[in-house]
Amino acid sequence: MKPQILRQIEAQSGIATVTLSNPDRLNAITAAMWRELKCVMKDLDADDTLRCVVLRGAGETFAAGGDIEEFLTQRDNFEQAQVYHGEWVAPALQSIVACRHPCIALIQGPCIGGGLEVAAQCDLRIAGESASFGAPIMKLGFSMAHSELRGLLALAGTATTLEILLEGRLLTASEAYAKGLVTRVTADSGVVEEVYATARRIASGAPLVARSHKRLVRRLAEDPAPLSPAELQENFAYLDSSDYREGLAAFLEKRRPQFNGC
Repeated sequence: MKPQILRQIEAQSGIATVTLSNPDRLNAITAAMWRELKCVMKDLDADDTLRCVVLRGAGETFAAGGDIEEFLTQRDNFEQAQVYHGEWVAPALQSIVACRHPCIALIQGPCIGGGLEVAAQCDLRIAGESASFGAPIMKLGFSMAHSELRGLLALAGTATTLEILLEGRLLTASEAYAKGLVTRVTADSGVVEEVYATARRIASGAPLVARSHKRLVRRLAEDPAPLSPAELQENFAYLDSSDYREGLAAFLEKRRPQFNGC
């Protein structure tokens, strides 16, 4: 089966699913898949009808890293590495962060290397209890690119990031949860249901507010400086939205709000 990025949109719920699909190689992410992932995420970002995006792997594996065999031909010298990581991988990861809609990683089985990098860029990470996490690239003789390390470091912190990279040990789901890598762990049999229940809860809220919270939390985490006048104006833009008026009216009338995203 051709390695590819699959997308599916449930128009009624406003939930999109993006699937890393390379089942013959435990969903190892090829160079073409990195490029395709960026394009898919940019398209979803522009879709005003969406409320949430779920990223997952085909079958019961998230992704077992990058396609190592490709490194011999597509990442074998400094110039190639700059293209591979700087023009393919980093923009793909950034497209998840830049996507306006909340993104959830549905993690089953191995979440290794490039798979861990993808999951780290999502807003929430929900894993089955048998999932495993790590980046044992010290056994392969190469280091994590700085543009990819940034996302893992921001999520896991210095101590856990160094533990993962220096030891090369795979963490269990419970260990990953204890170290802050994972938002929630559930039984393997219920992880898909839990992720989509989470996505539906997100989708039931005001989409403008969800997008604002994603943007503002990431902005303040990266730079705690006071908001600029433009950012401050953006933070309170909800005051002019019909969703704000609908939310207040629904609360006062004791009914479920019907948000339209404007």
